[in-house]
Amino acid sequence: MTWRQEGAAPEGRMDTPGYVILSRLGAQLRATQVLAHNLANADTPGFQAQRPVFAQHLQTPPDGPRGASTAYSIDRATWRQATPGPLTTTGNPLDVALRGEGFFAVETPGGEERYTRAGRFGLSPDGRLVDAEGNAALDARGTPIVIGPGDTRIEIQGDGTIRSENGPLGQLRVVRFEAPQKLRAVGDRLFAAEEAPQPVERPGVVQGAVEGSNVRPVLEMVRMTEEVREFQLATSFAEREGERLQTAVERILRRRG
Repeated sequence: MTWRQEGAAPEGRMDTPGYVILSRLGAQLRATQVLAHNLANADTPGFQAQRPVFAQHLQTPPDGPRGASTAYSIDRATWRQATPGPLTTTGNPLDVALRGEGFFAVETPGGEERYTRAGRFGLSPDGRLVDAEGNAALDARGTPIVIGPGDTRIEIQGDGTIRSENGPLGQLRVVRFEAPQKLRAVGDRLFAAEEAPQPVERPGVVQGAVEGSNVRPVLEMVRMTEEVREFQLATSFAEREGERLQTAVERILRRRG
């Protein structure tokens, strides 16, 4: 979950409606950006749709009437929709998907351990099992999995054990987290964790399949249409508020003149 720092609302009086609508415009812009990001990743394996979380900041003027307050929109967080995506059969023996909770563990070229639901694996030139970005898939001991040139018939069992005609080659490291919403997205497929991962005792590994994105484009387009309409309404209100302030300024100047 990505947390955003809460900002204090301005102390304006005459401009208060303007500040309120500006906070609303910021919220609508953020919601539209999240939806656009979801739509852009509708075909990304293992991608999980994101949803923005907004809150209200209530400000009560010190000399205002009792119980009167102004509500400002605040962008508080972004949470991920953890519903599994659909499984697509590929026929590639190195493609794997998870039926149920958990993440595959991979190691980046910089040596950091990252986590993913996208199990579209292949082989690097040195025989390592790697994901689409070249990150090495890790085994249960936390070391990269290597498949030799003589290992031609690959079988991946439900618990993640990898075997060939020459015997066992390792077991995919599948982990879980107590607070998965706190995972930090690194790109569109990987996550970084602050807490220690826990092994999944009985992972549901499916060979020859890939988990797709859980984004439902039709629903996202409906949400996008609604957010655009809200943004247009807020923009219209901001324009009218600007005209009101301009008229007030002109009246004040005429009186002083």
